[in-house]
Amino acid sequence: MSAILLDPFYLIVDSADWLPRLLPCGVRLVQLRVKDREEAALREEIARARDLCAAHGALLVVNDYWRFAIDLSCDFVHLGQGDLDTADIAAIRAHGIRLGVSTHDEAELERALALSPDYIALGPIYPTLLKQMAFAPQGLDKIGVWKRRIGEIPLVAIGGLTPERARAALAAGADSACVVTDILRAAEPEARAREWVAATDEKRLTTLRRSATPL
Repeated sequence: MSAILLDPFYLIVDSADWLPRLLPCGVRLVQLRVKDREEAALREEIARARDLCAAHGALLVVNDYWRFAIDLSCDFVHLGQGDLDTADIAAIRAHGIRLGVSTHDEAELERALALSPDYIALGPIYPTLLKQMAFAPQGLDKIGVWKRRIGEIPLVAIGGLTPERARAALAAGADSACVVTDILRAAEPEARAREWVAATDEKRLTTLRRSATPL
């Protein structure tokens, strides 16, 4: 499977209902992170997100529910360290599904690298409002350390990011900057999403130029 180029703006949503609002703002990389739903509702939510993203030329990443991702022919799954304990990585790969993995420390990074993932996420970079974290903020310097370790594998920075902090994370070596609350809790989520697109444009253009350069 060839290497993937991630958009530098990576949005996480907790419902497919956000997508008709935010995809038209220029969002091209979305993770659907849904919790506490019945199985039928989960399948419907993932299928709806898949179709909406496809219609807007966006890449959908399914958080956690790798079996549904297989059943619904999705392109990408994201697994946390706890998810790795029970996920069938061989089945995920056999169905041509790409894999992203969360990391917070050296041991988790080694575990992730052993799976040859399609991206590695590092966080939280800054304090985050989303949930209580067992790990202290990683800081920008850690991004450079992780990127040197993983080489060509895309690195996703997550945790406490704003458009300004996203630019700093990308400058420090991240390939993509991930956001949840800064957009979903904004007074005007659509306007904030457009700010994120603008803030990541320089990285987006640089990545596109690099990908178009002959080897």
